[in-house]
Amino acid sequence: MTGINTLINAPGILPSQSIEALIAQGAVAADTPFEADQVQPASLDLRLGARVWRVRASFLPGAGRKVMDRLPEVAMHELDLTRGAVLERGCVYIAELQERLALPAGISARANPKSSTGRVDVFVRLLSDGGAFDDVADGYVGPAYIEIAPQTFSILVRNGTRLNQLRLKAGRPEHLDTRNVGVDLGVGIVGFRARRHSGVIDLDKVDGHDPRDYWEPLYAQRGQLLLDPGEFYILASKEPVEIPVMQAAEMTPIDPSVGEFRVHYAGFFDPGFGTDEAAGKGSRGVLEVRSHETPFILEDGQTVARLVYEPLTERPRRLYGDQGSHYQRQGLKLSKHFRPWEG
Repeated sequence: MTGINTLINAPGILPSQSIEALIAQGAVAADTPFEADQVQPASLDLRLGARVWRVRASFLPGAGRKVMDRLPEVAMHELDLTRGAVLERGCVYIAELQERLALPAGISARANPKSSTGRVDVFVRLLSDGGAFDDVADGYVGPAYIEIAPQTFSILVRNGTRLNQLRLKAGRPEHLDTRNVGVDLGVGIVGFRARRHSGVIDLDKVDGHDPRDYWEPLYAQRGQLLLDPGEFYILASKEPVEIPVMQAAEMTPIDPSVGEFRVHYAGFFDPGFGTDEAAGKGSRGVLEVRSHETPFILEDGQTVARLVYEPLTERPRRLYGDQGSHYQRQGLKLSKHFRPWEG
């Protein structure tokens, strides 16, 4: 196998053409043929496999141990995803992924929930043999799994449903920039709060759900919004977000000193998001927010998250939105599973 490292001149995030080269070389393989839209400008969508297990607790396999060896210790029952299955809120599941890895030396990976997954409050993390959550070691060879924990809504998934994405890295790219992200609590509807005890969300059904059955709109009072403990919110950034075409970004976990809440489960932003070149100028970042143990008052413009920018190894052959996107040029927006909010 010809090494992809011969094509890389500097550390950085691999763009779409390098991901396609890894697939062609067999460094990223799958149980079924890859789909045309799986490869994004700087990431790869991952697909659920045929089996998922309800488990009694989350776990890490531990150094030198395989996920499948540890699974019998925690598994409660197995579900067949070829027929579709409902994953209940408040429960934890481990599923096979269709994709498996044989990364070349010098290539590592990091996973994150897709935007549509985070916006319905489904907490997901990648698992690899002997590895940590979401981070895949340089040169890893083996299968991949996903931990799934629906928090607010029960979800319907199938073999092939895409819940997370993989970003591949050459070497250890340096952070180019870090920018604060503030929350927009201006006029009109400033956010949505999830309704408890709603129906099941079919994660393969686009524009197929009435948002009023699942969300209630929120209005700020004097530029403030009170977050209730344990509730889930969709808000938007005060500032437009722009990801230059030679960079990718990740919205990082909140600094505990900023507030008692978590922002943005789904943190990857691909090159071209919010840029003129990709016809996305003015796009906002959508924030998935969950308050912790105490009520917390957010102020308009308050810093709630940070964007960390990293270089690409080369310019991607496609930019964010080239294949169509539900989130380019977005403002405050629910996930693609819901029809547009009216009124």
